[in-house]
Amino acid sequence: MMFEHADGNPVLELDDEQSWRLLEGTLHGRLVVSVAGEPDIFPVNYVTSDRKLYLRTAPGNKLAQLTINATVLFETDGILSDEAWSVVLRGKARVLSNSAEVAAVEELGLKSWVPTLKDFYVEIEPLSVTGRHFQLGEQPEP
Repeated sequence: MMFEHADGNPVLELDDEQSWRLLEGTLHGRLVVSVAGEPDIFPVNYVTSDRKLYLRTAPGNKLAQLTINATVLFETDGILSDEAWSVVLRGKARVLSNSAEVAAVEELGLKSWVPTLKDFYVEIEPLSVTGRHFQLGEQPEP
């Protein structure tokens, strides 16, 4: 098991350090944006550095929506045979425009998984991070 659960509880609320450990060890997740009350979700690959999250994107709905409303959610998770986890980051997104910032993110090795041109780099500054770890098993008898 990744984490110790107290008192046999199958659900463990993760602290910031545990949540960041999972964020830093994962390369994919889902970005949630919302404009005019309409949410949208996009699968993305990402990297982390200094407790910030970075992704690349091309012109389109994702870029337009996070430019209109910078408040975003990001979720990543993992499922193994006997355990699972989920981490949600709430934050503010901004498109990087400074060449020094872009160069620094390029040094992190952020590559597009899909062979398409993605010229825009996005930084997500976290406002909060929450996570939960689950021990999988059968539902107990009532």
